[in-house]
Amino acid sequence: MVVSATHEAAPRDAGRLDTEFVIETVDLRMRYGAKDVLCGVDLRVKRGEVLALLGPNGAGKTSTIEILEGFRLRSAGEVKVLGIDPANGDEQWRSRIGIVLQSWRDHGTWQVRELLNHLGRYYAPYSTTDRVRPYRADELMELVGLTKQATARIGRLSGGQRRRLDVAVGIVGKPELLFLDEPTVGFDPQARQEFHELVHQLSGLGETSILLTTHDLAEAEKLSDRIVILAGGRIMADGTAAELGRQVAGQAEIKYSRNGQSHVDTADDATAFVRQLFAEHGDEIGDLEVHKPSLEDIYMTMVREFEAGQWTDTSTLPEVTQ
Repeated sequence: MVVSATHEAAPRDAGRLDTEFVIETVDLRMRYGAKDVLCGVDLRVKRGEVLALLGPNGAGKTSTIEILEGFRLRSAGEVKVLGIDPANGDEQWRSRIGIVLQSWRDHGTWQVRELLNHLGRYYAPYSTTDRVRPYRADELMELVGLTKQATARIGRLSGGQRRRLDVAVGIVGKPELLFLDEPTVGFDPQARQEFHELVHQLSGLGETSILLTTHDLAEAEKLSDRIVILAGGRIMADGTAAELGRQVAGQAEIKYSRNGQSHVDTADDATAFVRQLFAEHGDEIGDLEVHKPSLEDIYMTMVREFEAGQWTDTSTLPEVTQ
């Protein structure tokens, strides 16, 4: 369902937007009544890229995703997804994207192969000379690891198997862009690991770009090529986990002993610090440990500074090459 909002239609062929990217937003804004939820989001996702969108509750992630998927009208700004304004997306455009929701409970009495064959028929009319769609059901079940469950009733699948089917439903039309919304909520460790392997397999094919939202920071670091952190309707940081670590003043913690005494120091450049430490004290140094800030440390630092009103201008961050 599309929720109405004040909508300033973006130019269909805005000169600042480039079709090299599967997602492009310029000054994206969303307002509900007097509340600004998105306050000028500029975002680009390259073809073949896996992007993780992070942010605390209320950051604007859901609004951003729903606008990109074409389910919600923006208040202002320019948006293109696969070169088309989602507000004007037709069935041809929708056939090129896939969406995996957090959960759905339909089709419990269908068999796995039966459902995938049925859904595939909707995509067949949109096949092109360079992109034959949809996946054949047996090919798709092999890809997502459900071959042995081909004739199983959907309502009898395990949680991990059901999530694999969710992905199969999302990619049955061989989408150019796949949205994954909190893909492993409620998973046990084994199911989460299996799902991660599936996402790596999909991204490794090079045919599908992926945008995922998650609250699991280790998952974001493991699955994505790039991470965007959203808070208060604005992008706070954008880059790989390593680049985010350099953007925030996250110093490494160095623990060591010297002549039997324990020491703890911090340094921006841990390698240079350790080199100097051994140059000066050599064999006196023992029990050396270096702890660099994790993605969770970086993320929590950003959120705390934002909530405390100390994060005022993301333009002060070093530019990250995308």
